[in-house]
Amino acid sequence: MPLGNGDVGINLWVEENGDLFFYIGKTDAWSENARLLKLGRIRIHFIPNPFQTAKPFKQTLNVKSGTIHIQAGETDNRIDVTAWVDANESAIHVESIGMLPHEMVVSLESWRTQPRELKDEELHSAYGLAEAPFPVVVTPDVVVNNTDNEIVWYHRNERSIWPLTLQHQGLESLISTLKDPLLQRTFGGLIAGLNFAKENPTTIRSAESDKYQRFSIVLLTAQTDTIEEWLERLNQKAKTIPSQNTINAYDRHEKWWNEFWNRSAIHVSASGEEAEAAECVTRGYALQRFISACAGRGGSPIKFNGSIFNVDARIKPDKHYDADYRLWGGPYWFQNTRLVYWPMLMSGDFDMMRALFDMYLHALPFAAGRTRLYFNHNGAFFPETMYFWGAYAIDNYGWDREGKPISHVDNRYIRYYWDGALELLVILADAYHFTQNELFLNDYLIPIAAPVLQFYDEHYSRDKNGRLRIEPSQALETWQEASNPLPVIAGLQFVTDRLMKDKDKIPKNLFSLCKKIHSSLPNLPKETNEKGEAYLLPAEKYGELKNSENPELYAIFPYRIYGMGKPDLNVARLTFEKRLVKRTGGWTQDPLQAALLGMTEIAKDYTVQNFSTFHDGSRFPAFWGPNFDWIPDQDHGNISMLALQNMLMQCEGKHILLFPAWPKQWNVTFKLYAPMQTIVEGIYQDGEVKSISVSPASRRNDVEVMMP
Repeated sequence: MPLGNGDVGINLWVEENGDLFFYIGKTDAWSENARLLKLGRIRIHFIPNPFQTAKPFKQTLNVKSGTIHIQAGETDNRIDVTAWVDANESAIHVESIGMLPHEMVVSLESWRTQPRELKDEELHSAYGLAEAPFPVVVTPDVVVNNTDNEIVWYHRNERSIWPLTLQHQGLESLISTLKDPLLQRTFGGLIAGLNFAKENPTTIRSAESDKYQRFSIVLLTAQTDTIEEWLERLNQKAKTIPSQNTINAYDRHEKWWNEFWNRSAIHVSASGEEAEAAECVTRGYALQRFISACAGRGGSPIKFNGSIFNVDARIKPDKHYDADYRLWGGPYWFQNTRLVYWPMLMSGDFDMMRALFDMYLHALPFAAGRTRLYFNHNGAFFPETMYFWGAYAIDNYGWDREGKPISHVDNRYIRYYWDGALELLVILADAYHFTQNELFLNDYLIPIAAPVLQFYDEHYSRDKNGRLRIEPSQALETWQEASNPLPVIAGLQFVTDRLMKDKDKIPKNLFSLCKKIHSSLPNLPKETNEKGEAYLLPAEKYGELKNSENPELYAIFPYRIYGMGKPDLNVARLTFEKRLVKRTGGWTQDPLQAALLGMTEIAKDYTVQNFSTFHDGSRFPAFWGPNFDWIPDQDHGNISMLALQNMLMQCEGKHILLFPAWPKQWNVTFKLYAPMQTIVEGIYQDGEVKSISVSPASRRNDVEVMMP
């Protein structure tokens, strides 16, 4: 059962022997090998044990308050346990109230106790270091043994792969201009209880039996010159947390969650045969949004492959790996990561988008320096797959560099795959238009847009007609040899058009650059069938099929050139019908694209299927996957959220279209965000629109209702 505060997350469960456990994850717990680690596992033992077999037991996740409640034992000796991860502090609180006095024993359990080499399949969790010419070693945690009645532990990176990524990728000259983000990064915590005493370095115990017991865990990640400095910062942080009035802290915690749930919602209901599907969709939407909130306000973007909720892995009957394991490891694939953030626009969760924007903004000097060294021109490019500081995963780049220019990337799946930055600009532009917050425009969109567009302007040649010739290139990972791929052309067209509409808000030189690029773009690649009907192609020219994406549909999403209420809808629908890969689940975009094209039944069926399909080894019904990623798969749940939102509402410019792909038999009550600081609320029931409320009221005329 998951719980979190946006930075710290726990997976909590009770085992048959009566001990309560939880893993601790944190969004910035990056190891020396750039793996996102757990901080450890906590075991809680009660004396006497209320969790006996055949005794009453109930465990409840209250998403409205961000708490887990456990009730165990018979009425006369029942115990109630509450756990919560403080929404406003990096702290975990656990308390128990019993009908009878009881004791609580709290232990820290770490599996990183000795240096250990990662080998074979487990090495995949250190993605980027496969076939490294040196052992990839996990270093142990440290438990501090000189503290009074507290458990203190940490993991400190005394070495780092960061300089290796630069040296190996021909970027040595950048080392002196940038800071190693891994070296001396230290993460860990302090565990202390109300009247607890230490039994040993990893265990504390309540000093006496009582009807009320409480302990807290304070967590810290920081880069410090010495461990003493980190310990001092932890101690100063801890002085306020366990001793503070937890009632007031809990009130503030509950207030944050109440405000979160009041921001937005989609509640679907139906009768008869549709009732179960509607309930499933409502539950899946709410729980996925909850999972994103539990990890969305930390120091790093949400990991698509498990977030901070991955657990120990059983790959095969004889292959069991610890809770640091995740398929695809620590790097970020933009194709996957972006899907976590798109739904936050309509749900109004703009505070959770900053971590994504910050990662690319902080990596921008790295990307610009690499562009100059690799291609000897201005601008900046970001690879599809990168460590959070911007470097390629080393094995993607290639260990063997003999006879290769420094710009050559061995991995064919991402060799020329740089256009994720164009989609990032669309997300940024939407964030600005939704919020009207100048921060998104001036601190993110303009600083990133200028060098990204400059890269495209300077990197590619022009043909005799002055049109950009985008080659060598590729269309996503699927068509790895392509000329004028549609995702790049559509991305440049959509981004430059959007920016030029904000002519008065962007610098003149950026406007001129957009105009120059926009006027030099080749047409979107198309073909006609035997009836003379046009449809989109993945590229003007392309080679062999190598993966399972549909790049031609990028003109529908994320670059909304085609869609409901826009010209040539028939072109987009025919393209969708002719797509090579037809499926849903994981990162596939079919349900969303169907919604954007007003294809209601397909969108509905795929969305219901997605929200109904969660990991069969997990009890929590929003732990999806693994699909193409890992468990819980954040792409699967978020593409489903995004599809449901766009079945209900679609926005472009000032225009707001309601119910463009909504099933007639589904009732819905909703509250969603739209551009220009607009909130739209409504009720559709039994085939009728019962109410539509728009704030501010001046935006009501921009709303078009399309009856299901």
